[in-house]
Amino acid sequence: MPQRIIPRVNGPRVRIRTLILGGAFFATIWYLLQGLKLGDVSLESVRLEKHMNSGPLSHPYKFVKSSVDWGKLTPKYPPEKPFTPLPPAVSSRRIPKLPRVQHQFGPETGEFHQKRHNRRVAVRQLAVKSWNAYRTYAWKKDALLPLSGAGRDQFSGWAATLVDSLDTLWIMGMRDEFDEAIAAVAEIDFGKSTTPNVNIFETNIRYLGGLLAAYDLSKREILLQKAIELGDLIYAGFDTKNRMPVDNILLGPIKAGEGLQVEPQVVSASPGTLSLEMARLSQLTGNPKYYSAISRITDLFHAGQNQTALPGLFPMWVSMSKGDVISGNTFTLAGCVDSLYEYFPKMHFLFSGAEPKYLALTRNFLSAAKKYLLFRPFVPQNDDILMAGNRNVDIQTNNPYPIDPETEHLACFIGGTYALAGRLLSSPEDVSVGAKLTRGCVYAYKSFPTGIMPERLNMAYKSHLPKGFTTAKDARYILRPEAIESVFYMWRITGEQEWQEAAWDMFKAVERGTRTEKGAASVVDVTVQPGDIEREDYMESFWIAETLKYFYLVFSPPDIISLDKYVLNTEAHPFLRPAV
Repeated sequence: MPQRIIPRVNGPRVRIRTLILGGAFFATIWYLLQGLKLGDVSLESVRLEKHMNSGPLSHPYKFVKSSVDWGKLTPKYPPEKPFTPLPPAVSSRRIPKLPRVQHQFGPETGEFHQKRHNRRVAVRQLAVKSWNAYRTYAWKKDALLPLSGAGRDQFSGWAATLVDSLDTLWIMGMRDEFDEAIAAVAEIDFGKSTTPNVNIFETNIRYLGGLLAAYDLSKREILLQKAIELGDLIYAGFDTKNRMPVDNILLGPIKAGEGLQVEPQVVSASPGTLSLEMARLSQLTGNPKYYSAISRITDLFHAGQNQTALPGLFPMWVSMSKGDVISGNTFTLAGCVDSLYEYFPKMHFLFSGAEPKYLALTRNFLSAAKKYLLFRPFVPQNDDILMAGNRNVDIQTNNPYPIDPETEHLACFIGGTYALAGRLLSSPEDVSVGAKLTRGCVYAYKSFPTGIMPERLNMAYKSHLPKGFTTAKDARYILRPEAIESVFYMWRITGEQEWQEAAWDMFKAVERGTRTEKGAASVVDVTVQPGDIEREDYMESFWIAETLKYFYLVFSPPDIISLDKYVLNTEAHPFLRPAV
């Protein structure tokens, strides 16, 4: 930036003005320093923002075009035109402004500020260690093997951990690492894959979500270019007879212009979790085709929501080939369905309420889940907590069986979703439900000897059963983020101190349980004593992308990734909401 030349002007008015401005300057500095002593949140935010703001590159990079231009392929089944336009991203009399989501935080005391700062530093240190291990032993691989010191590909070989972690590097002020990672992203060839098929769900949430969020934060143009390449590949997954997406994109037939065949059945989260990323890509590019593609999926779920065996909820398995989201007798909020529900209020939020279908989908699912899937377990101290269970429906009579009190770590996202939706819908009751659900997962963490909740467990909920847990069907901890995700939302939405304390207890347990010399490793059995922990040779990409990011944000100033400015996808990638 060129230096400004200020002409020299003599005279008493200038000197007096200089004295006044100088005094004001020093007074401001004194005030800010006092604020820092007292733990002023806004000043610390400014310092963190300086780390997050765009600046000169420390690693040069050059865009490398993928070997296949997915956007230029001629589809076998062309989409109908005109495309469905994006909803307007502005408020109006027809579209009232949404309520504030995040708690209005005030100044901190010095003691509280220092404690929070120290905890954030501890989280960042673990993230740096994990990233350095990935960079050393698994660079450009999808995942790190932290015990053997090697890498592994599982999601097409496009460096899943690297792309998934981009926004975490940026948020934590790891500027050199971020720029080095972008240089590697520039060389990814989305025309080639280590497997003949590409999973549309994982590609969307980890890769496309990671690229879009990193672009929203840094405005590095190359990230948007790569996001468009990948978005065009995902869009090619809609080249089917009924323009519904496949679960796995077969690259050979697409390249040959043969189109794709939709699988007979897929888990409902697969098509239901394409909306947020594709809509954001349309917002950023101005190209409506991505949103138009997913809007047909939304229409299908919206039309069928109240026709299922448990009205308001969707079965675990759906058929995109038949356009059937109604049939099915297994219902859950956990794996296979989770992010379908998560995206209803988040799409409502991204569009600032301009598409009423998402509001209806949100309200109906919240009400139905309370009626059919949430239960209060019997625990020794009779804590006022909730858990999310499962329900099957009798195919012959269409009557639901009693609730199955099995839950999963994956289901722990639901507390944060209830709290977010409760704020958006001005429903204190749903915020309260979110708090009870989150306390349920915190309770599960505290209850096991390692301080970590297992992957899958059962709890007692009938009065004739002993109080507490009945099984730990899957005793692993595979670095999942869902519990700390809901703790993060509860902290940012309510401002209640219990959530930061819960987060710190969880972090200490997770750090201790997963610790290795080379990053962090999954835990084989969380039901053993801490000294008996065994670890698996695996570190998922969401460890850095989600779990550590949520811990870090709990202990960061609340205007870093404010919940009123950003919508986080199911992989914790923050998308900037269009200005309202």
